[in-house]
Amino acid sequence: MSSPSKRREMDLMKLMMSDYRVEMINDGMQEFYVEFHGPNDSPYHEGVWRIRVELPDAYPYKSPSIVFVNKIYHPNVDEMSGSVCLDVINQTWSPMFDLVNVFEVFLPQLLLYPNPSDPLNGEAAALMMRDKTAYEQRVKEYCEKYAKLEDIGAAPEEEASDEELSDDGGYASGEADEVAGQADP
Repeated sequence: MSSPSKRREMDLMKLMMSDYRVEMINDGMQEFYVEFHGPNDSPYHEGVWRIRVELPDAYPYKSPSIVFVNKIYHPNVDEMSGSVCLDVINQTWSPMFDLVNVFEVFLPQLLLYPNPSDPLNGEAAALMMRDKTAYEQRVKEYCEKYAKLEDIGAAPEEEASDEELSDDGGYASGEADEVAGQADP
């Protein structure tokens, strides 16, 4: 590869061509969202998450930053920040890996095989070790409550204006009518 920026472009294009919905943040290729579906044969299989990816300047020599935007109940994901504790991303990253590996191998493996002995979410880890059935039920509840396709539709900056329009039944147009009515004698 000739440069990190060429590699970044190539990996991003490869991810987009792999049927992942990718939404760029700003105009650069260093920050973007990816729509990620939970793996089959796991309690996460009905969940859909918006994953924020940030590529450092030194990518692929330094690992990407991976954050769950909508909530997930998992021992190795911080419930408040969405940060992921995954050795292959954080400590053992190699330039041989690419973004498709993150979404087709590393994240599915994280959800299929949580590591409760190295938790970011101590409550989830304790529940998983104490009562796996109750843990899986809580995972499913979180999927139902926070990880539906409609939950990830808009970027956080856009959500307020979208909610105004849909929840208030035309609030924005009513306000525009008032302004127009006052300006027209």
